[in-house]
Amino acid sequence: MGKVITFGEVMLRFNPEGFMRIAQVQKFEATLAGSESNVSVSLANFGVETSYVTKVPSHEVGNIVLTEMRRFGVNTDYIIRGGNRLGIFYLEKGASQRPSKVIYDRAGSSFAMSKASEYDWDAIFSDAVWFHFSAITPALSDELAEACLFAAKKAKSLGMTVSCDINYRSQLWSKEKAGQVMSKIMPYVDICINPDIFGIDFDYSNGMPTHEEYHEVARKHAEKFGFKKVSFSLRESFSADRNIYSSMIYDATTDRSVFSKEYDIHIVDRVGGGDCFVSGLIYAYLNNFSDKEAIEFSTAASCLKHSVEHDFAMSSVDEVNALMNGDATGRIKR
Repeated sequence: MGKVITFGEVMLRFNPEGFMRIAQVQKFEATLAGSESNVSVSLANFGVETSYVTKVPSHEVGNIVLTEMRRFGVNTDYIIRGGNRLGIFYLEKGASQRPSKVIYDRAGSSFAMSKASEYDWDAIFSDAVWFHFSAITPALSDELAEACLFAAKKAKSLGMTVSCDINYRSQLWSKEKAGQVMSKIMPYVDICINPDIFGIDFDYSNGMPTHEEYHEVARKHAEKFGFKKVSFSLRESFSADRNIYSSMIYDATTDRSVFSKEYDIHIVDRVGGGDCFVSGLIYAYLNNFSDKEAIEFSTAASCLKHSVEHDFAMSSVDEVNALMNGDATGRIKR
């Protein structure tokens, strides 16, 4: 299958138990979180060889990252040590009509302060076939934007598949800045997930876009940047804990879009759902799935993640296949 490389920041996630508000609690649950680390853990659960690249402090808090990633079978050989702190975010999970809320405390983290020159991409990409990152990484600093650009170019030159989840975060940068920075990297990306920063927008004035509109917006992105495939999540939100969820993927070679089935999700924890979707796509294409099989597998994987507390998905390939093939009753397995 080949080795997958992910590159991005891992953080400590602090959240109250259950659906309590931050102002109510005297203690927090502490777990690891971060887009690319989530992807690596999910891929490892699917049996894919994956290496996670980041920078963490050399003290005990940084040790937590290595221990936890290794526990899930993720290779940590290319994690750099140094700096003073691990980034933090606080999550208050929403319920009913109260939305979830994220508060970042990540400025000055070891990863955010790292230099592009610290990452030895020749060694990192040895025997690798896939490179994945999200737009969160270049949002953290000009140095990391440079690192992403260099790595994407390098991966492309080696014949690797490059994927990027745009994952726009308004607390980190404006859409204008995001579009400017990411436009330089996009020509080296093969598969782009949820591109929504480049001025090619949907019209929501009449409600959710039609399938034809998703196809057209995906096609325009592929034409602009040369993507081989473009994927979008189709999420209709009724409340913080109930969504109708599906997805689509566009193939530029055939000019064809494929849409998944819809899932009526009752959400336990939404954070990390998009990352699990990405890991599903990577797993599917590494295993030569068709577009239809890939979008059904990745959507089912993401659906299951919404039922799991904290960022890391815990689903196996068999569990995803069972849901994808229609076992959606939630009955006890005995």
